[in-house]
Amino acid sequence: MRFVCSVFRSGWGMLLKSSDLRKCRALPLAAFPLIALLCNCSSRTSQSSSTSDTFELSGIVSPQSVGNGTKIALNGPITASTMGNSSGTYSFTGLPNGAYVVTPSLSGYTFAPSVQNVSINGSDVSGIDFTASQETSHSVQLTWHASTSSVIGYNVYRSTTSGGPYVKINASLVTSLTYSDTAVVNSTTYYYVTTSVDSAGIESVNSNQAAATIP
Repeated sequence: MRFVCSVFRSGWGMLLKSSDLRKCRALPLAAFPLIALLCNCSSRTSQSSSTSDTFELSGIVSPQSVGNGTKIALNGPITASTMGNSSGTYSFTGLPNGAYVVTPSLSGYTFAPSVQNVSINGSDVSGIDFTASQETSHSVQLTWHASTSSVIGYNVYRSTTSGGPYVKINASLVTSLTYSDTAVVNSTTYYYVTTSVDSAGIESVNSNQAAATIP
């Protein structure tokens, strides 16, 4: 039987071969301080497989011209944000498993969908896409007939409920016969009335009601 004995010393090493274990053991240990004696040792390669436990989430914001510069917010086990690149694409890396919420935002634009819920479970997730549309600003232009009495101006009142109650929306008396309401919200119907005010500060009863629906 043959054995291979490896002898190592700090700063140097040597390999000895012997025909039997007893000769291997007969090495004078006192002559080799800090020596490790290994007998019947074979070379083994240990291979360890490392599995990643973090993943990537990615998507595209279109059109590309809008996606470039759109902010994408990520909430979940990790909170982060990034910007769409020149191709409208975005990505988050190093994400652990879990449930996430992805929300795009850019001033002057709305997004469809406005938010996406995403679950990461052991693999990368792609295709979390959004489509941007430019917001359209709306206003309501009101006109009325002049009062038959002597007045110094008018007040404009608004409500989201037909018949009121109404809230005055002009900061000061309107001296013309028109008023533009720019503080309106999409998909909302507004109801308006006006009143006239004389020099003594006496305000008339409400005019007839007019309605406007914002698309």
